[in-house]
Amino acid sequence: MRIKEPKTSALVFSSGRIVCTGAKSMAKVKDSINAIIKNIEKIKIKIKSHTPIKVQNMVGSGSVGLDLNLNNLTMTLENTDYEPEQFPGLVYKLPGTRATFLLFSNGKIVCTGTKSEKDLRDAVIKLIGVLKKHNKK
Repeated sequence: MRIKEPKTSALVFSSGRIVCTGAKSMAKVKDSINAIIKNIEKIKIKIKSHTPIKVQNMVGSGSVGLDLNLNNLTMTLENTDYEPEQFPGLVYKLPGTRATFLLFSNGKIVCTGTKSEKDLRDAVIKLIGVLKKHNKK
């Protein structure tokens, strides 16, 4: 199901579970879930209870403010996967965290795997420290 406002998508399962993606905040998640419930009730399906919303995965994107030498990083860091013929980004699993990063040569990053804004922020700070140490031209 796609919701126009807030712009999100949801998978609705026969078990009653809903997986909502695309929301930019917890408030938007709640708004989306409420809109989904209203849509489901329109087709005469009764909603008995509301369970708490649980974040399973957060995705963040931004820039580290550095140009990155992906060839060097893949040679000096563990837990990397880089195949430039297949995809222009380096996949890096940050040790000690659940965070996985896509790193691009222009310094843009995408982080996935965290469950809170604090965990995401901490992972990015840790990543920047690792990059400053290992990103040699």
